[in-house]
Amino acid sequence: MAENPLLLKKYTNRRLYDTEKSAYVTLDYVTETIRRGRPIEVRDAKTGEDVTSAILTQIVLEEARKKKYLLPPPLLYLIIQYGENVLTDFFEKYLEQTIRNYLLLRNMADDQFKKWLAYGETASKMNTQPLDGLTPFKSLFDLFSASSPDKKEEEKK
Repeated sequence: MAENPLLLKKYTNRRLYDTEKSAYVTLDYVTETIRRGRPIEVRDAKTGEDVTSAILTQIVLEEARKKKYLLPPPLLYLIIQYGENVLTDFFEKYLEQTIRNYLLLRNMADDQFKKWLAYGETASKMNTQPLDGLTPFKSLFDLFSASSPDKKEEEKK
């Protein structure tokens, strides 16, 4: 996220103001801005306090509400039961790094799969003429070939 953060002001009526566009925006607009890779910074219009975390949490909760599910109830009970200290420690130390590692590994797997697909395309374009050294195995290859004599006879029937 190399871009400068989009500065938003949050007013007491819960409205968000985009300082670049000079217009009020919705949480959906902020969500799409973040999905496009642009960071945001949200300041309370009256006090200047940074309320970015609260707005990001609100976005996550709204997305969960739309999908009817964010975290399983037993986990939510533990979070409520053990309070802020356990939750803060977990999020700061473990969850962020776990998600980053997952995304890194997922991208590596996607890249490897793309390489395999490219290799498959290249291999299929290679010379398909039988090699002289493999002629003793021609009858075996014909079993799996669409052009084998047995298959041609079956197609005629």
